Amino acid sequence: MTQSSTVRDEAPTEGASPAAASAPWLDTYFGVTRRGSTLRTEILAGIATFLASMYIIVVNPAILSDAGIPFSAALSATVLISFMSSLAMGLYARNPILVAPGMGMNALFTYTLVHGAGLSWEVALGCVFWSGVLFALLAVFNVRKAIIEAIPASLRYAITCGIGLFITFIGFKNAGFIVSNPATLVSLGSMDPMLVTFFLGMMATAILVILRMSGALILGIAVTTLLALPMGRLWGEEVVVQWAGLAAWPDFSAVMQVDILGALKVAYLPFIFVMLFTNFFDALSCFMALSESADLKDKDGNPRNLKRSMTVDAFASMIAAPLGTSAAQTFIESGAGVAQGGRTGLVAVTIALLFLPFLFLSPLLSLVPGIATAPALVLVGLFMLAPITKIDWTRYDQAFPAFLAIILMPLTYSITLGIAFGFLSFVLIKLATGRLEEIKPAMWVSAALSVVMLITTH
Repeated sequence: MTQSSTVRDEAPTEGASPAAASAPWLDTYFGVTRRGSTLRTEILAGIATFLASMYIIVVNPAILSDAGIPFSAALSATVLISFMSSLAMGLYARNPILVAPGMGMNALFTYTLVHGAGLSWEVALGCVFWSGVLFALLAVFNVRKAIIEAIPASLRYAITCGIGLFITFIGFKNAGFIVSNPATLVSLGSMDPMLVTFFLGMMATAILVILRMSGALILGIAVTTLLALPMGRLWGEEVVVQWAGLAAWPDFSAVMQVDILGALKVAYLPFIFVMLFTNFFDALSCFMALSESADLKDKDGNPRNLKRSMTVDAFASMIAAPLGTSAAQTFIESGAGVAQGGRTGLVAVTIALLFLPFLFLSPLLSLVPGIATAPALVLVGLFMLAPITKIDWTRYDQAFPAFLAIILMPLTYSITLGIAFGFLSFVLIKLATGRLEEIKPAMWVSAALSVVMLITTH
């Protein structure tokens, strides 16, 4: 589809294209034919995106359970928010984009807010809620341009990369591949059956990714789970894979456990801001990347239906907390469906419907041990490092703050600290070199919030 064929309108106009014989109302509502696609292509594109991203059904509960949320409750919340928000993205924004609990946001929730700052998971959910409220306000009042211009691109790229390294480190830690060591801080774990199983699973997952297999991450999780079956039977270790049944009713024990008022403390404002910042820029960068790759633009060259898409993402983040999960966000894995030719909201509707059956399959999915999801975390970190090539490493005034943000996230075991020191170093360098005009108002605010966070939490 060429740029001249893109459409500016937020919704298809009546009679804009001949309807598909099998379902003319779908063609009319989503503008499938008018956007150069077919119903079959849209549905297959939805399946492709689902296969590329369904790992989140298992991985998100695995991470949130470390924060104290019951695995089955987190799984139900993950599926429910993925269904609701993707359906809204398809029906309201009419874009071929998946919205689900995001990697990075769940790590921030568990390892920074709960483990690092000592918040209860109920209060941490309250912080998620308020970040969603602020995101919704930004989306409704359409102030994205001012915010985009305030935060330098190098720091935006660095934050994505740093979160990627942090998630990879968590994967290695969860598998026992990297362990603490009093002499060297960290070291390689004992070469036991569990570590060997993880390593083989990680290599199998990497090979599947390299071969560009559809659903490579979820296939890797399945392979590693199968490799873990003999543990406790052949090697005398604790049994890590046990049959718990095929299906069960959803677990809604975490629904409405959010402590909204408890999150309204000055000390928690930096956490709310960091979640807002991360989610906002993840969403915006995802929309921009997909619009460029598939020419999903309006006549002005902006991402198609951007305001509606950002609004859906914002409200998805806000309602995720009452459901019992970390913030939902757009998934760059949506590119799998776009690459298959998906161009309309019918792709997102298909994805939403594919998530729904897993609401009843928590016993089956609880078979997956931690060492099976760990390879997926390692590979997700690899994917998130892609923007590192966009940072100009020859400009040290830009590169040094970016470097600090990237390296301090895994080394301090805190996403928030990496972002805070990245912001602070950027402002201080510009002050010291007399480049005040390069510090936008939002960066001053960001630096001030970083100082408050460092004082109140450390």
